[in-house]
This record gives sequence, structure tokens and C-alpha cells, in this order.
Amino acid sequence: MAKHRRQDKNTTRKVAAVSAAVMGSTLLVPATASAAEVTVPGTPVSFDVPGIENVPGIENIPGIQQWIPSIQTNNAYYGDVRSAISQVRAIPGATQIPGFAAFLDQLEAQHAPAPATYAAAAAAPAPAPVAQQSTGQKIVDIARSKIGSPYVYGAAGPNAFDCSGFTSWVYAQAGKSIPRTSGAQAADGQKIPLDQIQPGDIVVYYGGASHVAIYAGNGVMIDALNSGTPVAERPLHYMPIHSVVRY
Repeated sequence: MAKHRRQDKNTTRKVAAVSAAVMGSTLLVPATASAAEVTVPGTPVSFDVPGIENVPGIENIPGIQQWIPSIQTNNAYYGDVRSAISQVRAIPGATQIPGFAAFLDQLEAQHAPAPATYAAAAAAPAPAPVAQQSTGQKIVDIARSKIGSPYVYGAAGPNAFDCSGFTSWVYAQAGKSIPRTSGAQAADGQKIPLDQIQPGDIVVYYGGASHVAIYAGNGVMIDALNSGTPVAERPLHYMPIHSVVRY
């Protein structure tokens, strides 16, 4: 336990009086040479507490020097103050010193969040990164930007298109090179089941793969249909579907 440092007889009487008034009993015991002196602020009362000066981070505890004058404090208060306070409490006799336990309680409330707070902060997920636009959606957006453009046989953009000229031009703007004709586009792409179609996939129509369009999602495709009909959105099943391919 904490061991009281003997002083002259007059001081001893004062120590006994303060200790008895605060605790109902005295802590007067012989001093220990290797113990640090803990002084009750504003009183002549002091105690020898073996090991308290060796607590890791004790110098980080705000105001500790008023209790332990021999401690060289760290005014920046770096480190885990909560851990240091917890270890100080564990020193035998430390919390029996008049007013010292209350001092530690106040510090914990002001400067040291409870362990649950640390755990909650550690468990909090990092903000999710902003998802980049998918290639498929990029293709759809480019295709939509050309809605209203005229159909011209043999044209491949940027202001007029035939069906495969439209799909190849849109893909090129998205950084993908695909064949120019509808038959080649149907043959070279990865075949995808219709129930797995995704925005940006190429939809091939008619038995001879003579027409192609870009799937836009939600049961809609975008195509350059025929002469006199501009680029537009149309229902996915507007024509007989031959296949779906992905690049």
C-alpha cells in the first residue's frame, strides 16, 4: 500500500489529522527510499508509493505533477492517457490517497474516452469509395448522346450512322475496338444468355444477324434502325432476337 513519508513531529500530527478527516484512518507508515512521493495538493500530506513513478506514460497524465512533483510532465499529453490512468489505479495504495482517486476520475471523464468508444471508432467502416462508372453504362451514355442522329447506309458517325456503324462508333468512344459489320460483331463477341444481358451488350437481330443494337437496360435498346428513322430507344423485343454478345 502507499507508505506515508515521515516528516517532523508537527508535520506528522498534521498528516494524521488530514488523513483521519478524509479517510477515517491514517496511512502513516515508515518511508521507503525507492518510492516516489505523492503529495496531496494544498496540504502537508505526502505518501511514498512504490512503483508509481514507473508507470508507462504517467508523464502524459494532465496535472500529475501537482501530485507527484518528481515527474517530468509532457505538456503535449501524447499517448494513451486512459492506459496510464488505469495502471496508476492498479498501484497498491494509490487510490487510498485522499482526493487522488477523484482526480483520476475527473481526468478519465475529460481526457480519456471509455474503451467502448475506442472499439466503436476502430470498428467504424471507412467511407466507401465513389464507384467508377462501369464500361457498360459508359457505352449506354455515349449511345444516348446520339439519339436523334439520322440513319445513313454505310455511315459510321459521328453525325450519321447505319446499325453496325452506330455500335462500332459508340464502342470506339468507350475505348473498345469491335468489328465494323453486324455479322462480324455477332460472330466475334462473347455469347451471353438473354437472361444475363447487361447494359452495354450488343443485341443481334434476325436469323442472319443483319441488325445490331446496344442494350440500354430496363428492357430497352438503342439503335440506328433504317432509312428515315433516326437513332432512338426502342423495346428490346422490337424485332426477333438472334443473340446477345459482349465485348
